[in-house]
Amino acid sequence: MKKLFAAFIALLITGSSASSADSYPSRPIILVVPLGVGGSTDVIGRLIAQGMSKELHQSVVVENTSGAGGTIGVSRVVRATPDGYTMLIGQWGTNVATGAIYHLNFDLLKDLEPVGLIATQPFLIVSRESLPANNLKELIAWIKAHPDTATEGNSGIGSPSHVSGILFQKAINSPIQMIPYRGAGESTQAIVSGQIDVLLNTPAVSMAQLKAKQVKVFAVTAKHRIATAPDIPTTDEAGLPGFYFTFWHALWVPKGTPKEVLTTLNNALRATLADPDTKAKLAALSQDIFPPEEQSPQALATFQAEEIHKWWPVIKEAGITAH
Repeated sequence: MKKLFAAFIALLITGSSASSADSYPSRPIILVVPLGVGGSTDVIGRLIAQGMSKELHQSVVVENTSGAGGTIGVSRVVRATPDGYTMLIGQWGTNVATGAIYHLNFDLLKDLEPVGLIATQPFLIVSRESLPANNLKELIAWIKAHPDTATEGNSGIGSPSHVSGILFQKAINSPIQMIPYRGAGESTQAIVSGQIDVLLNTPAVSMAQLKAKQVKVFAVTAKHRIATAPDIPTTDEAGLPGFYFTFWHALWVPKGTPKEVLTTLNNALRATLADPDTKAKLAALSQDIFPPEEQSPQALATFQAEEIHKWWPVIKEAGITAH
């Protein structure tokens, strides 16, 4: 009798789980953006949320949980129930660099389940509009002439703009006082208002300010010019050869999320990235969407591990810490 009862309970649980998986998603999904409003992670996250809402026939609601280089938001997702109703949009800073800079209470590779890669982008080397330099060589000369007062903003310790900013200083062999902000939105406001001198910022954030003549832009940190601003030279062309820095975005869910749910989310992400409207909006933000064969969960897992292997030694050698 006991065995029959146990079998009946097991059947109920199995049936319930199958029904739950079949009906997923049955309520809104939270997409955690681990950085502040107004940065590229926030902008891209909202585009992806909009597209996935359409594909899943359920709302994907963006919630910004910023602080500590994105580690607070990532930790929130790590601790969330692994049922597919909490996702993370992370990037090179939040899901690679922070592991070399902070003492994390979670494992970036083991405690999250990869969903898929989204897109990658370069930085622009930007200055306040009033800075007396008209090209990158003049900007570098100005920085070297003001070693004690030149300031450089970033989106927070461990963020791509922080790490690339340190590498920029090493490339030009001149120190700059680093000023961290809570996100790209705040650091962009600081460069526009003239509170800081230099900022490595994304085209997604800086192009509007450039068009409004609120900032100066000197170079793209990539081997090729970007389609959205073909007049901006590369670092090779502008006088800082070999200085490249690009970073990417991707989606994760808590470890232990059911495979069927993970497949549903990956399919929705793929469909979103293939949607002409979404593709056009990402292209307008200078985003290079990863090809379909690189959009699988396994591809993200492999890519993230390779990025950690590549960048952690560089970050540690540069002495970049959270203190």
